[in-house]
Amino acid sequence: MAKGCYTTEDILNWMGYFSSKMEVSPEKIKLFDICGKMKNVIPFVETHKRVLVFADETHEDLFYDFWEAGFGELDMWYGAGTKENGQIKQAKIKEVINKKITEPTVIFILNENTRESYRIGMKNEMFSKGPIKYVGNEIRAVIMSLLGVDSQDTICLVDAESIAIEAAFVAVDGTIICVENDKGAKETMEDNVKQFGVHNVKIIPDLDQESMDSIPAPRLSFIVANKHLEEDIQRLLKKNPKMQFVIYTLELDILAGIKDLFKKYNIGNMEVMQITVSKTDRNSVFVTQPSPWLITGEVL
Repeated sequence: MAKGCYTTEDILNWMGYFSSKMEVSPEKIKLFDICGKMKNVIPFVETHKRVLVFADETHEDLFYDFWEAGFGELDMWYGAGTKENGQIKQAKIKEVINKKITEPTVIFILNENTRESYRIGMKNEMFSKGPIKYVGNEIRAVIMSLLGVDSQDTICLVDAESIAIEAAFVAVDGTIICVENDKGAKETMEDNVKQFGVHNVKIIPDLDQESMDSIPAPRLSFIVANKHLEEDIQRLLKKNPKMQFVIYTLELDILAGIKDLFKKYNIGNMEVMQITVSKTDRNSVFVTQPSPWLITGEVL
């Protein structure tokens, strides 16, 4: 057995052990094997009541990461080794934040007060502050439905920071590529990646040849449109000639030119949607958020 890995038999034995110890059915325990893998364990713990994590030295600061994510008061049982031999210890996560993981380690975390559901349209207050003006969470929920992200997806997002985090939660075995050429936006994106513990996000500065050579081919691209839209489309199509697109814009002149742009690059099945969201403020006055157009299309 390779160092840092648990066999199927080991995992099933640990499942049985904690099922008996916690007096719950095995189906109520969620397994997460991150040995040698850069997986998003923090959002997984956040949205499940009982999580059994199999980790190794590639995640030596995992306990600190849990604490930094706000899990300090959660109860945890942990032990080193692949076999259960009475070495399991119990602690609050806050009590072991300085402990390093240096060998195969099993960790059971109890988070009974959470809701076991995916949080679509996360509140903007949850994201790192910076120069970025985040889209409203209701609009982000609609965008996520258009993207149709699956667990193994590869998606390219151009200047779409908060969308990247939500997409990363879904594409746990995929790659979310963020294009950030503004220094402040890049730093804020890096803060969000660290804050949410999403290891499947790859940040690149632009869509030039060198950057594109460093990434896998995306299935779909979400672009917050600017004056470089046509150039962005050209470069993305070079990477994947069958690319699907979702374009976001608040500018009427950009919207007006997209039909001809899509036709030029053989992008069909074009649909245009405008979203308007109005919410009451503290004075019970309706305030309308910016109303973007969302344009979808795919290469025919």
